[in-house]
Amino acid sequence: MRLVPLVLLAAVLAAGCSQKSARVRAAASPNPVPTSAAKVTTVRGTSTISGVIAPFENVAITSSLSEPTDQVNVLQGDQVHAGEVLAVLDTADLRAEMAQAQGVLDTDIKTADSDDAKVAQSRYTATLNIGTGNDQVKSARAALAQAKQNLVNDQENLVRDRQLVANGYVAQQTVDQQLTTVVNDQASIRTAEANLQTAITNQQVNGTPQSGLQAATVASAVADAAAARAAIEQARGQIQQYQTMIDKATVRSPVDGVVTNRNLNAGEYPGSRTIFTIQEIDRVYADLNASSEDTFAIPVGAGVTLSVSGAGSQGFNGKVVAVLGQVTPGSTNFTVQVILENPDRKLQAGLPVSATIDLPPVSGIGIPTTAFLDDTHTTVMIADDQLVDVVAKTVKVRELGSDGTTSIVSGLKAGQTVISNGQLGLADGQSIAQN
Repeated sequence: MRLVPLVLLAAVLAAGCSQKSARVRAAASPNPVPTSAAKVTTVRGTSTISGVIAPFENVAITSSLSEPTDQVNVLQGDQVHAGEVLAVLDTADLRAEMAQAQGVLDTDIKTADSDDAKVAQSRYTATLNIGTGNDQVKSARAALAQAKQNLVNDQENLVRDRQLVANGYVAQQTVDQQLTTVVNDQASIRTAEANLQTAITNQQVNGTPQSGLQAATVASAVADAAAARAAIEQARGQIQQYQTMIDKATVRSPVDGVVTNRNLNAGEYPGSRTIFTIQEIDRVYADLNASSEDTFAIPVGAGVTLSVSGAGSQGFNGKVVAVLGQVTPGSTNFTVQVILENPDRKLQAGLPVSATIDLPPVSGIGIPTTAFLDDTHTTVMIADDQLVDVVAKTVKVRELGSDGTTSIVSGLKAGQTVISNGQLGLADGQSIAQN
């Protein structure tokens, strides 16, 4: 019976001590601190940056012609199609000059035809002269041989006549006549030798079809014909140049788009200024201002949703086509370029936009984004259970990705308890009561 009161007393004392310890821990942090367990998860984050709309193509049209304007067919704001006539310049003087060039071409063609005929004639003449020269050499050699033979015969007759006159068979006159004949034969030989030399010289000068006077004459005729043909091509080139200038006098739009600038009126000369500006806006770019961090995080091909002030809840969808380097040399500003279809042309060049870009999914240890203690997202607090007490402890981490609610970090393990609100102002080692 005495043991019962003693047991009851011990129980009461133990209960009193337990309540006292609980009161001490609760007193350290009277309000429970919200916590959550770090766990493996995947987030699909977004990045929001701003920029302006730019046309898909911005075409500045000029004209190099010094011709007055006959007509202008468009106004600023007009929709135009590729190939549509924007303006027409006067071409009367160009057409007159082209007609004159055509006359020169016709004359050059006749000259070239004549020179071609001369080439054929010179070839026939060369063949004739070369052949005749060869025949003359043969003839001169034959004549020389005949003259020599005549001399031999006449000399033999002279010897015989001298013998006969000595014996009194013929008169001295016969001998004298035969002597004259021999002398004439000798002269004929000299003439035949001169004629042969002349024929040989003529043959050498005439040459062959490949070299010599006749070949040079043919080559000269061929060169004249080639020059005439070159003159034809030059005249044709001149006509083509005039035709090109006449074609350029019809100013056409190179793209489908909107006339954003008309700087030409009827009667004016184009000069060196831009006479039309055409913007193609059936498709447009959004040039978004990006930081160096964005250039690593945003991939080409990422989906983009654009919002425009004044468009209400309407969104415009596109995709990233380029992440471009520094806008100005030496700067750290970059451009993320997005392309969008714009069939209703609501997105005008220069319109400011805000873009939400879908980032690649990131997997790892996830914690509430509100758990970070700093704006750089590099520190959090965990609830460190030290058996006797649970205290706040600062831990260094690195954010790998976030969807705005959950952040993937390195530096923590799955299951660790993280203080969900990093802005409570807790100090390292402060006892906490977990929620």
